[in-house]
Amino acid sequence: MRQALNQGLIDYLKASPTPFHATANLAARLRAAGYEPLDERAEWHTEAGGRYYVTRNDSAIVAFQLGTRPVLDNGIRLVGAHTDSPCLRVKPNPELQRQGFWQLGVEVYGGALLAPWFDRDLSLAGRVTFSRDGRIESRLIDFRQPLAIIPNLAIHLNREANQGWAINAQNELPPILAQVSGQDIPDFRALLADQLNREHGLVADAVLDYELSFYDTQTAAVIGLNQDFIAGARLDNLLSCYAGLEALLASGPEQSCMLVCTDHEEVGSTSCCGADGPFLEQVLRRVLPDDEAFVRAISRSLLISADNAHGVHPNYADKHDGNHGPKLNAGPVIKVNSNQRYATNSETAGFFRHLCVTEEVPVQSFVTRSDMGCGSTIGPITAGQLGVRTVDIGLPTFAMHSIRELAGSHDLAHLVKVLTAFYASADLP
Repeated sequence: MRQALNQGLIDYLKASPTPFHATANLAARLRAAGYEPLDERAEWHTEAGGRYYVTRNDSAIVAFQLGTRPVLDNGIRLVGAHTDSPCLRVKPNPELQRQGFWQLGVEVYGGALLAPWFDRDLSLAGRVTFSRDGRIESRLIDFRQPLAIIPNLAIHLNREANQGWAINAQNELPPILAQVSGQDIPDFRALLADQLNREHGLVADAVLDYELSFYDTQTAAVIGLNQDFIAGARLDNLLSCYAGLEALLASGPEQSCMLVCTDHEEVGSTSCCGADGPFLEQVLRRVLPDDEAFVRAISRSLLISADNAHGVHPNYADKHDGNHGPKLNAGPVIKVNSNQRYATNSETAGFFRHLCVTEEVPVQSFVTRSDMGCGSTIGPITAGQLGVRTVDIGLPTFAMHSIRELAGSHDLAHLVKVLTAFYASADLP
């Protein structure tokens, strides 16, 4: 099971270079499992025993099963994650010509570790909006092949490189795509039109706009002398999306279960498809249109906010509180912060810990050092939006927000097992 899950995650990461692709691949798995797609613009007819999903902006998805046990008596079991990761996004007018090279200007999305982006084989993917036969349409594209690189400056010309230097995102990050001369200048929108034709067999009248990201073409892999690790891009937080999906698809029919994968967490979640937007509440209110029933159901529900945790790095162990250094391959981590950067409380943490013990899944705790700032997740945002009880958890990783992150190869199976048990749990606290 562990090897199959790890390979499934690797395949999902490879097929999901952007939040649009990540959402499309989740939707495809749900459709194949019998989940019915819902259209936000149409009237919904849901019923007990039904399984449904709905997407927004092509980059966020809510999938849910209405159990045979009444929601008002038993609540909803929710797992939340996010589809976006820090990256380099192409600007609207990106074309640059410098020293005979053709480059694209980029904007840094989220809190990316920038140094690892240098000297990597990059490709380009995302959503393109275009006109065709008088209509405006959008499609996802993925060039797949390496077509760009951001070369480092040689040590001979930057003697302070190993002492650290501030990377200028405006000047130093535009990737090189081609060497050009004279009038032989590529037309970026024409390249996108050609890619639409190659992937979808359609001819666009004009490429109107796009949301495109560069990504590392190196495939994720299980690595290490004893195959202890998974290395790959976008583990934060597609690992949690994938684990939540596997658990949802394995859930029985009794309980009402929901998987929520929203966009824009890395930039604050405030958008129509982010956790700080109305998407989840609007879905829930269409399923529970009566105000009193909605409040009663939410008060009986619980959310597991699943987002990667900081594993204790052997070279930087002093960056952790001495009693709260999560280890790779030692199970999910309960994340706690007294200032509500995480939404965990004693009841929700106790419930999750008990669930892990019952399922024989190892469990850990994380509290940031008292002299360091603490990150946050969709947990406090969703709890604040809905009033739902929440526990923030995640699998320990290294190099979070790098172009290539590292997790334990045993931990995915741990997380899927406990999330599956959560979806099946008869009673919530």
